[in-house]
Amino acid sequence: MTTPYRLHYAPDNASLVIRLALSEMDLPFETVLVDRTRNAQDSAYYRALNPNGLIPVLETPQGPIFETAAILLWLSDTHGQLAPAATDPERAAFLKWMFFASNTLHSDLRILFYAEKYIDAAQADTLRAGIRPRLRHHLKLLDTLAQSTPNWLHPDSPSVLTYYLACQMRWMALYPAKADRSWYQLADTPHLQRIVMQLEARPATRAAIAAEGLGATPFTAPTYANPPEGSAT
Repeated sequence: MTTPYRLHYAPDNASLVIRLALSEMDLPFETVLVDRTRNAQDSAYYRALNPNGLIPVLETPQGPIFETAAILLWLSDTHGQLAPAATDPERAAFLKWMFFASNTLHSDLRILFYAEKYIDAAQADTLRAGIRPRLRHHLKLLDTLAQSTPNWLHPDSPSVLTYYLACQMRWMALYPAKADRSWYQLADTPHLQRIVMQLEARPATRAAIAAEGLGATPFTAPTYANPPEGSAT
């Protein structure tokens, strides 16, 4: 590698969160497209980096890291940015919501987006209908959190969690493309809406927009990605 980091990505996938974090930290990195149209995530080369075949992977001087939250926390702790330090009194609160976003919200979103992987295809819409009330409850909890605007969620000094939530909200508005998405309305979470609106003006977001073809308002009024290479689906 000619830089300390190499991000294996696909447009508008979970790798987007890592791209935003790297850019916000002003860290040099290379990117390698994982071409999902050719199932590159299942290649022997990629499976050697991540045996689960999921995107993203970040290659580092300490070896490849997979799992979005693990990459984000490793970057934050390594570079002392975008998260409270281990000795900071706010660290515990940050961690519990970070793992909520990863283990609870993101896991439920995978059921929404890929229901056919969890149940017979004929029952997929029923499963999606069942998970939406849970997702709305998650958003309500997060909006209450955003109302208090802890330091690590403030849009003027975003954390890795701020960007993680912004991307998840983007995906809720867009995916799955052929299913009912009327259940999600950004205006229902006004405090989160304020945060993601301000994130759209940050240089890291503008760089991601250009790199992955995300459109001018990727969090508040998202459109499907029109990337210069690869596919978002």
